[in-house]
Amino acid sequence: MSKKARPPIPLLDGKIIETHCHLDYLDDEQLKDTLAKARAVGVERVITIAVSRTNQHVVREIAESTDDVWCTQGLHPHEASTWDASFSDELDRHAMHDRVVAIGECGLDYYYEHSDPTTQIQAFEGQLEIATRHKKPVVIHTREAEADTKAVLANAAQHLTGKGVIHSFTSSPDLAEFCLAEGFYLGFNGIATFKNAENVRDVIRQTPIEKILLETDAPYLTPVPYRGVPNAPYYLPFIAQTIAELKGVSIQTLLKTAHKNSIDCFFSESA
Repeated sequence: MSKKARPPIPLLDGKIIETHCHLDYLDDEQLKDTLAKARAVGVERVITIAVSRTNQHVVREIAESTDDVWCTQGLHPHEASTWDASFSDELDRHAMHDRVVAIGECGLDYYYEHSDPTTQIQAFEGQLEIATRHKKPVVIHTREAEADTKAVLANAAQHLTGKGVIHSFTSSPDLAEFCLAEGFYLGFNGIATFKNAENVRDVIRQTPIEKILLETDAPYLTPVPYRGVPNAPYYLPFIAQTIAELKGVSIQTLLKTAHKNSIDCFFSESA
């Protein structure tokens, strides 16, 4: 589909919470424009995600300066080799910042394996301990690491009062069932609209609507019909429409339920 033929972003009857994106990739003007466009299509709150030692303070500063943006603090598994006692202490200090709603993006990624599995597990477990201590939810990334993800969460989940979300869920129905049984939400994004992502759509169909969160992972994973351009929170309506169709519910029902899920997961103490 050419750029000229792309349909306008739909204005949906409901509020949306963007639970996972990377606003720190934008310069000041892009950030201002992106948030204005997001608000215009019903995005009420945005959570921007920390992934490395160098962007912890950046996402905090964005959240501190913007009324409808919150953030996380944590270390992506690609960056696990930089995990040490010093960063653990830093994360512990900032976990209770009033704009920090979760710990992460943490987890395991054996597809790229930028850090070795043992190191990834150590960083993952360390962040889960901090989340437990501060009663924060976690934002979890898992790819090609189902057995170890289950093993780590089996040990930690009972102590995690905040639970959290398995974001950008693309894993098996078995892992979905396990995570749902442990009390986690599943986050779905533009992948749900991709032609070759029937496995993700199958998991969406099987996931209770009360456990679904909406996200973009912007600037990655732009949904159809805007593939080929950077993703942004204002494309969430396309994701919401797709998930509503897969669940066989009205868009209003999907938005109302996903909004409540997001509040319960990340904002229950301040809602």
